[in-house]
Amino acid sequence: MFTRLHPGVYLIAIIVFLFVAGGYSADTNWRTASRARVGLAPDPTETPEAVVQVYAARAFGWRGYFGVHTWIAVKPSQARSYTVYEVIGWYLRRGGSVLAVHQSAPDRRWYGSAPVLLTEQRGEHVDALIERIDEVARNYPYQDQYTVWPGPNSNTFTAWVSRAIPELALDLPPTAIGKDYLGSELMGTAPSGAGWQWSLYGLLGVTVSEVEGFEINLLGLAFGIDPDPIALRLPLIGRIELTTGQGT
Repeated sequence: MFTRLHPGVYLIAIIVFLFVAGGYSADTNWRTASRARVGLAPDPTETPEAVVQVYAARAFGWRGYFGVHTWIAVKPSQARSYTVYEVIGWYLRRGGSVLAVHQSAPDRRWYGSAPVLLTEQRGEHVDALIERIDEVARNYPYQDQYTVWPGPNSNTFTAWVSRAIPELALDLPPTAIGKDYLGSELMGTAPSGAGWQWSLYGLLGVTVSEVEGFEINLLGLAFGIDPDPIALRLPLIGRIELTTGQGT
């Protein structure tokens, strides 16, 4: 005799199956994992204009099954290198800040995981954005804290910058666990800086925005739908456009 299961159990099972079938593997060694560039960032020595890019890549190890690590890269006009802003949890072991501001290639693999470009802006107006990004990033309020789930973590940082600079038009994927962490605040703007969000320590919440669409957070797992173009927002998998079948 078979026991009838809750429909939500079937949904989670399907999500897990699709994700595993997608080929992601956490079986790697951080010492030998690739940090090679993937060619998504323009060569700074051949690109005089200012550039801002935001990336996401599957987190290292078992965390990659659930979520991504995100970071922000900037290059002012005429600069010949990129500055990368990100939060790295193991920096706390050194007794310092989790905030890292360093010169680096922006499109390097995150310990084996290939990055995806979430948003990019170029041109003269970008220099002003870069100045604001630097100021907002250096005032990140959780520089002495890091928690993989539900935050604050690297995605909490990227969302913090994005909320303050909505011109970035950044749509963090549902796999960016920690983006919904608002600390002790219950209400705020959506991670994109457009629309609004209610969140209980990143564990339970609702987001309504013209950028993110409608999204529900259950224990850090985000489920939602974008109206234009129509797309599903799913935990583990990410964003899937129903018209093309492409995911991010």
